[in-house]
Amino acid sequence: MDRILWGKSYLKMGKFVSYPKRGLVQITEKGRKRLETGILSLSDLQNDLDFKSHRESIKNEKENTIELDTIRVDNSSPQDLIDSGFSTIETEVKNELLDKLKEINPYYFEKVILILLKKMGYGDFIETSKSGDGGIDGIINEDKLGLEKIYTQAKRYNENKIREKDIRNFIGAMSGDTRKGVFITTSSFDDSAIKKAREAHHTIILIDGIKLVELMHQYNVGVQVKTTYEVKEVDNDFFEED
Repeated sequence: MDRILWGKSYLKMGKFVSYPKRGLVQITEKGRKRLETGILSLSDLQNDLDFKSHRESIKNEKENTIELDTIRVDNSSPQDLIDSGFSTIETEVKNELLDKLKEINPYYFEKVILILLKKMGYGDFIETSKSGDGGIDGIINEDKLGLEKIYTQAKRYNENKIREKDIRNFIGAMSGDTRKGVFITTSSFDDSAIKKAREAHHTIILIDGIKLVELMHQYNVGVQVKTTYEVKEVDNDFFEED
């Protein structure tokens, strides 16, 4: 079953299949055309431009530079194999998590962000109304009395980048209530947006899709523990005689 799940995940990265709705996998036009030339091998998949592009999008940080080449057993210790396998699984879970976030209802995405920030220890949250919120999706109370507030803005984008205008509107919506804000997106920020946030008089934290799924994975939001393994070693101190 696990091999089937990984296979589906890799084919989706290459845009050979899509997930139109929960529990359904559908072959794409690209997938149909590929079937006409024969079975798709792992080597073919690794050389596919869409697949490479998807992999590169999650390799911007050191811990995500996981290759899909088969593990070389000859020069690897058992611990190396475990570590490599664990890293590969973690990366694929993050990929799938980001895909899920891009598919969910935008309003529910806003709530997911507030749940994450609460799990990170940023206090109780208030959801703003879905219309007329002035660009503010949620308010985090850092203290019990709500004297210190953090405003949040969440944009669920597939490809579009967050631009300077988006950051400028967010700063304007914060008015004089707070000087702290968190802008989260499933995509990324262009250079002008990053520059605007950095130069603002407010403290604006930017979280892109890669950072978002890392935080969700770390704080167990939207994921669950599937299996726990215990790796044991001989306790040499136990056999030391007094």
